[in-house]
Amino acid sequence: MWHEPYLETCCRSALHRLDLAGTAGRPGGLKDGPCLARLAGMGLARQRPDGRYELTAQGAERHAHEVLRR
Repeated sequence: MWHEPYLETCCRSALHRLDLAGTAGRPGGLKDGPCLARLAGMGLARQRPDGRYELTAQGAERHAHEVLRR
């Protein structure tokens, strides 16, 4: 049974870009800013004090499961 909130295609892409960005993070002012904010609201990302977004442990797990299909 599916218990996780659905991620739109654009948000799955933003989740993947966050993974690719690694420790550098992603700035919030880009086109995927709304998706990054949504991911942060879901606990899959967090916004750092410098304004950049990075994956949380929960986000890394969701990325591996949903994007990488592991």
